[in-house]
Amino acid sequence: MPGETRNELTQLIRLAAPLVVAQLAQMGMGVVDTIMAGRVGALELSGVALGGAVLWPTLMLVSGIVMSTTPIIAQLNGANKLSEVAGVTRQGLWIALALGTLLTLGLQNAGSVYLALGIEADIVDVTMDYLRAASWGIVPVLGYFALRYLCEGLSWTKPAMVIAAAGLLLKIPLNYWFVFGGLGVPAMGAEGCGWSTALVMLMELLAMVCVVLFSRIQQVGLFRQFSGPSLSKIGQLVRLGLPIGLSIFVEFGFFAVVTLLIGRLGSETVAAHQIINNISGLIFMVPLGLGMATSIRVGFNVGAGDRLAARRTGWIAMATSAGFALVSIVLLLAVGPWLIELYTEQAPVIAIATSLLSIVACFLVFDGVQVNAMGALRGFKDTAVPFGIAFSCYWLLGFPIAWVLGFGYFENIDLGVHGYWLGLAAGLVFASAALGYRFHRVSRLEAPSP
Repeated sequence: MPGETRNELTQLIRLAAPLVVAQLAQMGMGVVDTIMAGRVGALELSGVALGGAVLWPTLMLVSGIVMSTTPIIAQLNGANKLSEVAGVTRQGLWIALALGTLLTLGLQNAGSVYLALGIEADIVDVTMDYLRAASWGIVPVLGYFALRYLCEGLSWTKPAMVIAAAGLLLKIPLNYWFVFGGLGVPAMGAEGCGWSTALVMLMELLAMVCVVLFSRIQQVGLFRQFSGPSLSKIGQLVRLGLPIGLSIFVEFGFFAVVTLLIGRLGSETVAAHQIINNISGLIFMVPLGLGMATSIRVGFNVGAGDRLAARRTGWIAMATSAGFALVSIVLLLAVGPWLIELYTEQAPVIAIATSLLSIVACFLVFDGVQVNAMGALRGFKDTAVPFGIAFSCYWLLGFPIAWVLGFGYFENIDLGVHGYWLGLAAGLVFASAALGYRFHRVSRLEAPSP
């Protein structure tokens, strides 16, 4: 391996490792919800799954807009312009407050969406109990994200790791307490998952405020002065961040809408789908964390004027993610059935979930490549075209395949939940190819000849 490649890979892994742990811990909270709700019953698990199908994509949409601060701060850091960092972050916090408030109100009144999709009323009741409770954590967690992106833009990713890990450790006893009851608290089932989620989100914000106040990040002077909302600066952030948020949203939304459609197949199928979604999501956290680090590292190199290094970083990240996925496929097929049994003891749910493992294994490579290509493009501040690519691949190509194969739209072609997952896989295959080609074009045009 050439020295420059080895050095860049080392830098990338150093940044990525804490982010991977942070994302695994964040995903672990969803796993805790799934396992504990599953122990209560398929109805509670369906409520958590369907609630999450609306909560997480919309939260990722807004957090993606706030994420516009990361490549900007990374480029300012690379250009040694730290005096401008605090102002960018303050405007990101205003965006988090405004959009977080709107999202909270929307989530608390989402019941009609589920009923319109034909989901059974008893499942909708459990879903809304979970969603109304969890929605109180939206504004705090978006504030946490804004401060987290400040640290990450300055190439300091360890705070996110420590706080997310602590959040997971707090989530486990809180979840058990609220879900199953005890010490004067009634058993709340799925609703208990929502309240524990909201409390953990608040604690994460408080912890990140302490990091900004009492660590090396204090040098940027974020809290030394007050800055009101600037429409021009917020407009710049939204123009950059909205495609980021929409790109995340169309992917998460693709999975979420499929989850909602699977809701018509009954609570056992939804439960099996949620289990497989959790397992594949845990694996995905590694390339996702690597993709975040890629965005930071590419942005730093672009800001420093070394565009050739930025191009090299992107390709290294995609290759590393593909290699990790190949190892994951082997492990998933080997231990997947055992993992499924950790979630539930219900034989029909186990049987459906086990039958989906091979489909998940097929798209792991493509999922890892697309998220790192997307991260590399964000480092170049290239966000609009990647959003168009993501939308086209997931909704114009993948979703129709999922609809035709899963919904029984045509006679004799009704694969049920398997058809939906084949559509998900197809969308990821298309996205990885198109985004990889886009990065090749953008980095080739920007980078000088060797």
